[in-house]
Amino acid sequence: MEEKKGWLSASPPARPSLRQGMEALHARDPLRAMAHFEALLRLARQAPDNALEAQALSYYGLAAAMHSRHRRDAIGFCERAVQIEFFNPDLYHNLAQVYLAHGLRHKACEANQRGLSLRPEHPGLLRHAQMVIGKRRRLFLPFLDRHHPLNMFIGRLCHRVLAT
Repeated sequence: MEEKKGWLSASPPARPSLRQGMEALHARDPLRAMAHFEALLRLARQAPDNALEAQALSYYGLAAAMHSRHRRDAIGFCERAVQIEFFNPDLYHNLAQVYLAHGLRHKACEANQRGLSLRPEHPGLLRHAQMVIGKRRRLFLPFLDRHHPLNMFIGRLCHRVLAT
């Protein structure tokens, strides 16, 4: 995980929780990360700091997506964070990762595109778009929409045939 600019903007009392939570995420320790982001969320609500609250919710959601028991709630946390601070590409990056963890590839692509529209050079979003989400195949019937039932049916059929 790359270092986030939000670390610098966090108030001094919040920085240790943010840093420790990010370290726990990087170490793939979701329970420890969730504890730190929960403390960060309490700090953000005491101070009323919308940017910090959005960060805390988003990273809490990302940690929750990594933990099997809290996985269902992860999308809600990340979506709420994006509602609070809709201009932060880091939050869209987290949302895209959570959508992808839930198998919602289409929504992950949308969140990724929204984040890239805010900051086209965002390294995490670019990496996510190129490697994780990947490129879509060319439409079998290009004169029809991607979500048209015929294109979807033929695409699934081709996928099954090529997979065997």
